[in-house]
Amino acid sequence: MPHPVSETATRAAVLGSPIAHSLSPVLHRAAYAELGLDAWTYDRYEVDEEGIADFLAGLDARWAGLSLTMPLKRAVLPLLDEVSETAASVEAVNTVVFTGEGRAFGDNTDIPGMVAALAERGISGVESATVLGAGATASSALAALSRVCEGEVTAYVRSEERAREMHGWGERLGVAVRTVDWARAAEGLRAPLVVSTTPAGATDGLAQAVPASGGTLFDVLYDPWPTPLAAAWPGTVLGGLDLLVHQAVLQVEQMTGRSPAPPAAMRAAGEAELRSRTV
Repeated sequence: MPHPVSETATRAAVLGSPIAHSLSPVLHRAAYAELGLDAWTYDRYEVDEEGIADFLAGLDARWAGLSLTMPLKRAVLPLLDEVSETAASVEAVNTVVFTGEGRAFGDNTDIPGMVAALAERGISGVESATVLGAGATASSALAALSRVCEGEVTAYVRSEERAREMHGWGERLGVAVRTVDWARAAEGLRAPLVVSTTPAGATDGLAQAVPASGGTLFDVLYDPWPTPLAAAWPGTVLGGLDLLVHQAVLQVEQMTGRSPAPPAAMRAAGEAELRSRTV
């Protein structure tokens, strides 16, 4: 695991565009407080694909690491010295750590974060799974399912192009993927594990089609929460905050070299922040 450049490295931040909504500062600062890292700071910066190279070039030895959100997860790849196998498998980096050798190391904590969130609910293996959507998050979901799902993954998509992309990711990740038109997405709700990777509103129409006794729903959205689909779900429900917390735990551990990071404190801080946004 990479460590900060030196004991004096105490800065971290999340980059992306748009970035104002990000919960990462709340989660990381809660972890720093619990770990007694009083000198550490974690901020947010509005940075797009055109600005990421200049931002990285302007960092000094005080920086330990960065969290990345869209649209930077792929744009950063050519700017890094090294990329983990996990990040390379989906061509997406959400974590940059500046190592002791002064090198920029890229990782993807979304994938093990999703696996850890499921494990927290006692889900370590399922016979089959459904993925709703085929956007950027879907590839990470497939990578996580390669560690959890023993059989076929059915992806419900809106176009032939998306179907080809999902088949390509399935082949690359070693996952048996079947694609079905989005119009039949209600059929997928009967799977033992349903992972929704769609934008807000996309699954609202499915709320009336949930089965009487559902398996597990993992909806990666967190604001607004619950989504209509999550509110109607009769079985176990995981949300975007579960994913955010578990991927952030891994980021904190990599950037600070302190382990274990405190998921309970981070979750409580995230929940409080989301409640404040609805007031």
